[in-house]
Amino acid sequence: MKKIKHDIADVKLAPKGKLRIEWAEGNMPVLRLIREQFKKTKPLKGINLSCCLHVTTETANLMITLKAAGANAALCASNPLSTQDDVAASLVKDHGIPVFARFDEDKKTYYRHIHQTLDFKPHITMDDGADLVSTLHSERKELLDGIIGGTEETTTGVIRLKAMAADKALKYPIIAVNDSKTKHFFDNRYGTGQSTIDGILRATNALIAGSNVIVAGYGWCGRGFAMRAQGMGGHVIVTEVDPTKAIEAVMDGFRVMPMSEAVKVGDIFVTLTGDINVIRMEHFNKMKDGAIVCNSGHFNVELDLKSLEKNKKKKRAVRDFVEEYTLKNGRRINILGEGRLINLAAAEGHPAMVMDMSFANQALAAEYMVKSASKLKKQVYIVPEKIDNNIAALKLKSMGVRIDKLTPEQKKYLASWEMGT
Repeated sequence: MKKIKHDIADVKLAPKGKLRIEWAEGNMPVLRLIREQFKKTKPLKGINLSCCLHVTTETANLMITLKAAGANAALCASNPLSTQDDVAASLVKDHGIPVFARFDEDKKTYYRHIHQTLDFKPHITMDDGADLVSTLHSERKELLDGIIGGTEETTTGVIRLKAMAADKALKYPIIAVNDSKTKHFFDNRYGTGQSTIDGILRATNALIAGSNVIVAGYGWCGRGFAMRAQGMGGHVIVTEVDPTKAIEAVMDGFRVMPMSEAVKVGDIFVTLTGDINVIRMEHFNKMKDGAIVCNSGHFNVELDLKSLEKNKKKKRAVRDFVEEYTLKNGRRINILGEGRLINLAAAEGHPAMVMDMSFANQALAAEYMVKSASKLKKQVYIVPEKIDNNIAALKLKSMGVRIDKLTPEQKKYLASWEMGT
């Protein structure tokens, strides 16, 4: 093995990781097509990338694609509980890609790994939650002059970055990969929907059918999870602060009520908002004995775990990824995966088939940034529609699906005002 900088759990795990990466690749045909093109054109030749992403089999295929494009890419974890140690080992041993990530690393190690990834002096950042960009702007300002742009994968990260741009604190352009249609329509809805259910079931083996499932937040992730929980027989209740999203949930057939009321009847609670303290101590105190609580938003701050810690009578681990808190009123609350992303803490994250489109966006957004950065201002941009549509077309082709094309007459009609009715 060629000596490269890294900090991983055990390089001996590489053989297992290699097989799992190959399995994921089989379900990522769009990214595979892009990789073959990148091998020929080398659009990222000489470009340093610092990537802060979930270290999974799907991410591994993105990293291999970036390397095929000529990039010098280093990777750290965007969540302490999302790292798959065998995948990290294979990236280091089999592909010579620097990885700084260990499953269940503490906060100090997490940020040390971010700094080690930034030590590669990036021209482009690739972020999932904006911790990399935040650290860069606050503690590694000396590197900012060398950066031409970045990408962001999550709703939470885009919110943070748009706030930075509004305050004129953002020092380089960012492409919001999360906001592309082929990302949030599919990754957030179908990926989060399925993988959140998967994480809950692996952690608890709970029966969804007949359970009152409380969904906090009805954005694309919330929609996806609500749909899947309903499909498994769950009685879904949505909590929202946005009246438009709330009425959409009602029209989709779900009950909508404030969290203060939902906590009295809920069996399983999932937060998917991107905001802080969505479930607070006032809510925990009113929950049923044995309630299951988890988070599928990017950060565990959606649950007020600090207050829960302060007000617990006792705490114990009852299963893998399940901590039982006994409150002073005698009721027990089961917190899954330390409040972190349950789909990655207790399961494997999104299926490769849906991440195929998300990471196709990342790869093509990096290429676009190299070509267009000089024309872009220090703000957050969406993925160009041409790229978005191209990814959708490639995905349809890989699935053997054909669609109609506009006739010349139809194109003319849509582009004119003279033809009338």
